[in-house]
Amino acid sequence: MLLNRINRNYNSQIIIIMSVNIIVMTSRATPLYPASAKEMDALGQRLRDARLRRRFSMETVCARANLSRPTLYKIENGDPSVAIGFYVQVLCVLGLLADLSLIAKEDVLGRRLQDESLPQRRRAPRKKAPAGASDGET
Repeated sequence: MLLNRINRNYNSQIIIIMSVNIIVMTSRATPLYPASAKEMDALGQRLRDARLRRRFSMETVCARANLSRPTLYKIENGDPSVAIGFYVQVLCVLGLLADLSLIAKEDVLGRRLQDESLPQRRRAPRKKAPAGASDGET
């Protein structure tokens, strides 16, 4: 909302001052469970180790992955506020993109839950044959 104020200075000139409300967006920290935070830290450390094993500088990875140095720094520290797409770009640069397909590949719990919800086939009980009859006779 714009507010107009008229102020008169000593020279009797009219000065119009427009004040504007400025909204500043602050980044919110993504809340994580402690176990998840440890996994993010471990992932960042593994990515840093992979980069160093390949003798890539941060600048090289940033240029190839098309991201900024602060973003790579956040990735290597396991910052959860970084979009997963940036993690994928770094994995691609490091030649580890195939490892991404291993995430949630074997869903043991999900399969068990799915198997429990499947309908169980039941057969009707067999009819008992009359006492004097055999299979071949009518």
